[in-house]
Amino acid sequence: MKRVSIYSRKGKKKKKWIRRAVKKEGGLSRQLGIPKKERIPTTLLRKIKNAKVGTTITNPTKTGKRRIKVTRLLKKRAVLALTLRKFRKKKK
Repeated sequence: MKRVSIYSRKGKKKKKWIRRAVKKEGGLSRQLGIPKKERIPTTLLRKIKNAKVGTTITNPTKTGKRRIKVTRLLKKRAVLALTLRKFRKKKK
């Protein structure tokens, strides 16, 4: 995939990076075993973010899978989810 800058150049419009980043809806929920309708706990997302790739973590909450193997994709999705949560708080 060719990398495209998100900043405008020579009169071009900004690219919609969030739309490109979220390819499949509910991917993180499926990986964690949490239904789409439920919110993913922030403590779980932070624990995934701080863990190293390849390790297995235990879920500190009661929702979803008990033991989760941290993969690159899972870590990317968790970091993106935390980032998007910050955007929601700023707008309110």
